[in-house]
This record gives sequence, C-alpha cells and structure tokens, in this order.
Amino acid sequence: MQRDLQGKSIIVTGAGGGIGREAAIACANAGARVIVADISAAAGEETVSLIQSKDETAVFVKVDVSNEAQVESLVAQTLKHFGRLDGALNNAGVSQTNVLLHELTADQWRRVQGVNYDGVFFCMKHEIRAMLSTGGGSIVNTSSGLGRVAMPRAAEYCGSKAGVLGITKGAAVDYGENNIRVNAILPGIVHTPMVDALISGPQFAGLLPSLKARHAMRRLGLPQEIATAAVWLLSDNASFVTGAELAVDGGFLAM
Repeated sequence: MQRDLQGKSIIVTGAGGGIGREAAIACANAGARVIVADISAAAGEETVSLIQSKDETAVFVKVDVSNEAQVESLVAQTLKHFGRLDGALNNAGVSQTNVLLHELTADQWRRVQGVNYDGVFFCMKHEIRAMLSTGGGSIVNTSSGLGRVAMPRAAEYCGSKAGVLGITKGAAVDYGENNIRVNAILPGIVHTPMVDALISGPQFAGLLPSLKARHAMRRLGLPQEIATAAVWLLSDNASFVTGAELAVDGGFLAM
C-alpha cells in the first residue's frame, strides 16, 4: 500500500459517513493523521474507530461547518493535536430541498448555502491561515457535477456547488505563490446514505435507472472512488495541480 500522505495532518469534514468517511479512511491508510470532523458525534466516532482498528491515527472533532466559531475551533484543535495542518478535504454538505425555486423559503435557502457554501468558505479561511504559518498545504473542496449542470428541483443546491467552484479558483490564484494548492472534486451521483435516502423517498421512487443512465458508465459512483481522487489531490503527487475541477463522475458531465 502506498503511503502518499505519510506523516501529514489532514482534516476531513463530513467524515461521519459516505464520501467523507471513505476519504478519512483512505487518508489514514495513506499514512495521514486524520481529524475526523462531523456534526454527528456518534457517526464521527464510528469513523475514528474504523481507522484506529487498523492502527492508524484519527481524532474526532464535532463541528457544524456553517458556524465560523466552530470551524475556527476545529482548526485550533487540529494544531493542538498534530502541531500543523497539511491538508483538508472540505466535504460536509446537505442535499437539495426538492422544491421549485419559487417555492423555497428563506430558511431552506440559507440551510443549503450555510453548509455547502459558507461552510467551505469558513473552512478555507481558517485552514489557509494555519497553512500560511507552516509553508503551505493542499485543500480539496467537494463540489458536484451539479455545480456545472442542473437537475430539476435543485436550484439552491446547484448554486451552492457552483459557488464552491468559484471560491476554489479564487483561492488557488490568491495563494499559489504561498505553496497552498486548492482544487475541487466534482462527483457524479454517488451511492451514499444521503443519495440513497433521497431516491428512496416517494418523490423520487423509481428514479435509480434514469440516474444511472445519466452516466456514461451506466452506474452510480462509489464513495471509495471519490476518496481515491481526494487522496491524490492532497498528496505531493499532484504538486503542480491547483485551481482544477476534477470530475470523478463516470462521464456524467460528458453526457
């Protein structure tokens, strides 16, 4: 097994399940010391247990990424535990509300933007501050293929993920000379608990075949496939990659 993140200190948000959990495990398997960050203590601690069962290093920190004070504390606790911050996967997110745009309430709008967009901003702001003091690092933001194209009843979600792409490029330009790389991953539709809950609901019952058909590979992605791409972008193997949008989507955007 390659240890491409050996000795590095990495934050993974939304690490209590789905893509975040698999990414935290993959980072640990690659030799990283991982801060497992999630709003759910039970889910986050379960991820930590899975990592520690393989004799790798992980610490849980409870965080609501839509709260800047909690994000600032997350980074401070990372520095307390590991002394430095080398990388971060800003992955925490919530799904769309499943209503038309004119039916969205302000609270529904703010909920999605608060986690998916503001949360990425807060994380980057405090992660970059830490990285500036130690000579650089790598940040990966989880956007979505729906940051580039749309699907029905998801305008607020598409907007939040498009915003992630913009702030990713802006930060890459601002901090390239500081040896801080900032990139985004654009998953297609991935078999995660969040997606499974969405397509099993009455509004989207029977949607799975059509979702698969929207991908050139005619299947949904696996969380491990997104995690593998994240580890590469976090590692020195991607040392000249910044400001990039890496579609890991089975051809979703190509269709």
